[in-house]
Amino acid sequence: MSTRLARGCPRHLGLPIRWFCVLMATLIAMKTYMLFAVRATLWALALLYSTLATPEARAAAPRLNVLFIATDDLNCSLGCYGHPLAKTPNLDRLAREGVRFDRAYCQFPLCSPSRTSLMTGLRPDTTQVFNLKKHFRSVLPDVVTLPQMFKNNGYFAARVGKIYHYGVPGDIGTSGLDDPPSWDKVINPRGRDKDEENKLINHTPKRGLGSSLSFLAAEGMDEEQTDGIGVTETIKLIETYKDRPFFLGMGFYRPHCPYVAPKKYFDLYPLEKIKVPAVDSSEPNRVPPLALGSTKPWPWFGVSESQAREAIQAYYASISFVDAQVGRLLETLERLKLRDRTVIVFWSDNGYHLGDHGLFKKQSTFENSARVPLIFAGPGVKAAGQTCARPVEFVDIYPTLADLCGLKPPANLAGVSLRPLLENPEARWERPAYTQVDRGGTPGHSVRTERWRYIEWGNGNDGAQLYDYQTDPNEERNLVGDPKYAGVVAEMKALVKKNWPADSYSNQAGNKPGKKAAKN
Repeated sequence: MSTRLARGCPRHLGLPIRWFCVLMATLIAMKTYMLFAVRATLWALALLYSTLATPEARAAAPRLNVLFIATDDLNCSLGCYGHPLAKTPNLDRLAREGVRFDRAYCQFPLCSPSRTSLMTGLRPDTTQVFNLKKHFRSVLPDVVTLPQMFKNNGYFAARVGKIYHYGVPGDIGTSGLDDPPSWDKVINPRGRDKDEENKLINHTPKRGLGSSLSFLAAEGMDEEQTDGIGVTETIKLIETYKDRPFFLGMGFYRPHCPYVAPKKYFDLYPLEKIKVPAVDSSEPNRVPPLALGSTKPWPWFGVSESQAREAIQAYYASISFVDAQVGRLLETLERLKLRDRTVIVFWSDNGYHLGDHGLFKKQSTFENSARVPLIFAGPGVKAAGQTCARPVEFVDIYPTLADLCGLKPPANLAGVSLRPLLENPEARWERPAYTQVDRGGTPGHSVRTERWRYIEWGNGNDGAQLYDYQTDPNEERNLVGDPKYAGVVAEMKALVKKNWPADSYSNQAGNKPGKKAAKN
């Protein structure tokens, strides 16, 4: 037997090289086994924890808050949406800190139908709310609304101002068409804008104030206005409930008419810089009559160009006033160190025409009526500072907030979570956006993809429209009768019929809501 010692081994061990090699191999094997055993044990413990302890761990972990900011009749006249005149520094900052959706669409461009759809996560044909009088619980008594879901999961849920429908300005200071099961607490602010209606300048005196072109450059401070008071009350709620998970809805009444804001905001928009879109007198020949039926008399409710400019100036002033109040909310979250655990969503119930197509206000299926601002910011919004061009819908907001906050939403929601787009705005997305209106019982059904919008009136019996936004962003050429686009029309028509089959509520003659006074 060789007596040579292992090279490099201390001589006092006195081991032959073969014995030394056996010993070292044994030690290495034992070390490998021990490492494997430790890793396997840790993996097993992790698996056991994930299967047994997850519910308790989630319950014990700090939950995210939601600040749910709603505005009334706000279109995309914001700096962050590229508007050349808009002075909206706070919303621009929010967009930089979150994801801004460039193609977000409401389901029905009228206050109550739109808000009902968003808050229930269901389409208007399901809620059957097409006007400003009907409450969704008369049709769906047991539906669980968005804030109600949070409330049922231990959140403090509160509303300040207009979240569900209010008639503006008539219902300011009341609960309007609210939904009590949705909230733990409600606050109905009322400010000097409501008390000084006698000071309004009204260019459409034959119309009710809620559908007028009326305005006031108000005296006094922001905090004296209804929305300023509302934000003050919301700040108090945030301060009171900062240590408990909350869902707080702050609902602004502006820029809904009457367009009221302190005078300093009017000064941001000199009249000479306000432009009114030119009226094309041939447009009624290019579109179905119902397409322009939301503004009568057409164009512009019969006001002059100078009166239209004054109304637009006041509308912009109201937007800047709202922006300043949003800034107060953001400052409060930062002061209380709540930004990193508060999801913020900013939205408006519908878009708004400002003279384009000869129209003012909403209730059309054109882009500026259906398109709305939508911004998400906070935890879970990984693509902060980016813009998403995918078409999304208001029915997507409910499942998105549930997803971000780790809650289980009802199974019958019409939308889907936008979380994939909040993480990657360019993610694959195959869903179009649907918008509808009613013209005295005749449905207007519209579908929007990234490139096209197709509109049918009375299931096509009362006309149709097709627009290509790549070449015609202002919707000046109705392509529906051009044979070159027959394939596109067929594809879009199929989407309309899929979303509104023959037996859908809006297609049933017996369900015609008639000519309601839907003006707010």
